[in-house]
Amino acid sequence: MRLDTKAMRYLTAEDWRTLTAVETGSRNHEVVPTPLIGQISGLRGGVHKSISALAKVGLIARLKNAKYDGYRLTYGGLDYLALNTYRKRKDVYSVGNQIGVGKESDIFVVADEKGIQRVLKIHRLGRISFRTVKANRDYLRNRSSGSWMYMSRLAALKEFTFMTALRENGFPVPEPLSQSRHTIVMSLIDAFPMRQIASVPDPASLYSELIAMILRLAQYGLIHGDFNEFNILIKEEMIPKSEENPEEKMILSPILIDFPQMVSIDHINAEYYFDRDVNCIKRFFERKFHFTSDAKGPYFKDARRLVGRDGSKRLDVSVEASGFSKKMAKELEAYMKEVGVDGDGDPNASRGDEDSEYGDDDGEEQGEDEQ
Repeated sequence: MRLDTKAMRYLTAEDWRTLTAVETGSRNHEVVPTPLIGQISGLRGGVHKSISALAKVGLIARLKNAKYDGYRLTYGGLDYLALNTYRKRKDVYSVGNQIGVGKESDIFVVADEKGIQRVLKIHRLGRISFRTVKANRDYLRNRSSGSWMYMSRLAALKEFTFMTALRENGFPVPEPLSQSRHTIVMSLIDAFPMRQIASVPDPASLYSELIAMILRLAQYGLIHGDFNEFNILIKEEMIPKSEENPEEKMILSPILIDFPQMVSIDHINAEYYFDRDVNCIKRFFERKFHFTSDAKGPYFKDARRLVGRDGSKRLDVSVEASGFSKKMAKELEAYMKEVGVDGDGDPNASRGDEDSEYGDDDGEEQGEDEQ
């Protein structure tokens, strides 16, 4: 989905109040009644001008065949609200090119006031699913908390919380900088997705490092749940010649990304997710680098024995205590399973990981189907 920020500079204070009012009203209304928008914004009769301005640039939309006069917030409107928050915090000053797109997210390069580049990740849960599976939409209409907006917020909150915990405990992940609504701002890492790398000088070493990372996550009580070539970046570092190194040497360092599907090692389907993470790496190395490890496993029982070893903190427990509650986790997991998000599918479903493609179309919203 395109992120067009041109209209931001033209929005008035009244427009922002109106847009925020639609967001607030969306917590209890699929379509927010026009009188309620005026009431929440405090603009009353003057709200119609702002509603017209916001609808003109696609930040809110009137639903066809609605039973009453009202508007709903679009993804574009939610994007603007998040960007406005970052602008006030001075986390984001400008938005650059889109560098990544997935079925449930968009990724952009942004910069702060000093020109330091960062990454903006926008979660868009339900964008693809709702166009193809009508039952998903019916499911959400029976749940006041099950909207795309609420669930996208939960996905962003979960990812930011886990990324922060992992970073604080020495895991190679981007630095989480800020979070607002359905978005995250993180550090930009000069690295390549592993899926784009044609060859590596020492596949055995890289394979061992990735398997060790899966086991280290387990030691801290976590399973990534989507540990594959799409969610691993490879950073290249050249070690110059020295007395100890007579020849210049390249070091490959894996960086782990994408955490909305991460689960506790105590999760009911933990073994399934652990095995899938391991098998994804095994299959990728066999297919791409023609490398097969002589060592069997690791197996889930091996991972269970590592939990808490050497005084490792249970991050699944500490994350829950820090704000991302067990209730939130259950709601998000149920939603992701319902809409078929990669990484949280039915444990009994086909595991065609090797054929997975995380691309996306332009994600433009189409009337009621994107609710």
